[in-house]
Amino acid sequence: AQGELTDSDPEDTEEVTEVVCLESDLQDGQMKEVDVGRHSVLLTRCEGKYSAIGNQCTHYGAPLSKGFFSGNKLRCPWHGSCFNVLTGDLEEFPGMDSLPCHKVKIENKKVYVSVNKKSLRQHKRLQKMGAAVPGIIHNILLLGGGAASLTCAETLRQENFGGRIIMVTREDLLPYDKTRLSKVTWLTQTASGEVMNVSSDTIMLRSMEFFHQYDIEVWLRKEALSVDMDKKMVTFDDGTVQNYDQLLLSTGCRAKGLDLPGMKLDNVKMLETPEDKDVRFHMIDSVTEIRGMNGKVKEVVLKSGKVIPTDVLIVGIGSIPNTEYLKGTKIQTNSKNFVIVDKCMRTNVPDVFCAGDMAFFPLTIAKNQLVNIGHWQMAQAQGKIAALNMLNKATELTSIPFYWTVLLNKTIRYAGYGEGYTEIVMKGQFQFEERKFLALYIKDDEVIAAVGLNYDPVVSAVAERLLSGKVITKEEAQSDDPSWLQVS
Repeated sequence: AQGELTDSDPEDTEEVTEVVCLESDLQDGQMKEVDVGRHSVLLTRCEGKYSAIGNQCTHYGAPLSKGFFSGNKLRCPWHGSCFNVLTGDLEEFPGMDSLPCHKVKIENKKVYVSVNKKSLRQHKRLQKMGAAVPGIIHNILLLGGGAASLTCAETLRQENFGGRIIMVTREDLLPYDKTRLSKVTWLTQTASGEVMNVSSDTIMLRSMEFFHQYDIEVWLRKEALSVDMDKKMVTFDDGTVQNYDQLLLSTGCRAKGLDLPGMKLDNVKMLETPEDKDVRFHMIDSVTEIRGMNGKVKEVVLKSGKVIPTDVLIVGIGSIPNTEYLKGTKIQTNSKNFVIVDKCMRTNVPDVFCAGDMAFFPLTIAKNQLVNIGHWQMAQAQGKIAALNMLNKATELTSIPFYWTVLLNKTIRYAGYGEGYTEIVMKGQFQFEERKFLALYIKDDEVIAAVGLNYDPVVSAVAERLLSGKVITKEEAQSDDPSWLQVS
């Protein structure tokens, strides 16, 4: 019955309705990709009820039909975004928006799905957002222009905060997708179909029109120099001063440089996008000297004595938190100057919150051990939690770290927190031709993390299982029975 049209001409109508399957075709916990007109729709069945949502993840467009479906939650197979199949709501990042929901009707044991093209064009999570309300005098100042600040600002407006929101960044650009910078240059398509296009317009997360529409002020090329937390005032590098009622510290980290002569040569780069496929590793070694000629790097000397001819030197040896402007304040930091927060992203100073790469926070799946995790998805989650708690909507951070990277056009996915693991359970045999494996990290006879290559959507399934609080035992991990992946 799939594909049976009930509209005379779907091209000329605002709403297209089709019979997509029989009522008996799906059981609870099953899903199916269907086409309605020219739209890809994901049909799901949960607790006897059919739902229809958009089939493309709002992060990078992954086909959700290949994701992990459990209960009423659907995890993206690529990067772990989680959606509610009944409402389309985004429940876990890095997705940017909710999914469109489509009308479902069952008649004569047939399942009909209707796609309203006008609603589809207008659909965005943004529709739920408000704007500033005249007469409300309450300033929330967001220091930093990354994922944490943007998500905080959006969440505030979604929760109908009507005061003033000011986002301040030292960068020249509006908030953009920094995860693409370290993986590709210009255009790359990975084996799983992920397309990453890197240019100043394609990596923007929101347009200037968006910020204007929802009354979110963005101050570019401006850097905080100091914070007076008694007077609730921030002084910037251009001499201006801004007061606040609540403050978010989310200035992130910067690349750590080599403390060696030659670091200032023209072709030494702290972050440069091209990764050459001809990569050779020099293990258990370090750089001791950078030699240059005519202001450019010519060769690099290693501790072992090896000399490597060099056209471009890319330095990727970690990061340093941008917390210098907090010196002399009451803000509590750890020995590495990361800001200590609780599960609500609150610092030790009232009305001051911190989120993103500079936060040192308690991680639920690590038994509330204080950690620093510089993942994009965690920064988004922390920004949301900070916003909710600014509005006195008590909410704790429970998200599972989810990370991905692209090497040689292959995407490796990681979920959990593997520090202190004592064993690894391998699934699949890594072979150069197949390039497929799953590794499960074990500590105290429990799975604490997973990493996979071409093993979708298992890493997303592990993330959902960890989020549910249900332990994955070592015995389950070693078994060939896939039922251990189920959450409900």
